[in-house]
Amino acid sequence: MAVEKVNSSSSLAEVIDRILDKGVVVDAWIRLSLVGIELLTIEARIVVASVETYLKYAEAVGLTTLAAAPGEAAA
Repeated sequence: MAVEKVNSSSSLAEVIDRILDKGVVVDAWIRLSLVGIELLTIEARIVVASVETYLKYAEAVGLTTLAAAPGEAAA
């Protein structure tokens, strides 16, 4: 994946359009333990993308089978 650098300034609308077109994933995992006792675990996955972009990539990794249409059996 190539990184493009543009010297001209971008408007907020252009930045939001690019994020929705390409998508952004933030994956965080935190574990707090004391003397071997787990006190707190936080797992978060945040996806910011347009519905079209999300469905395109979710289908590629097999996540859309979970949301099968009613009446259809998941294969």
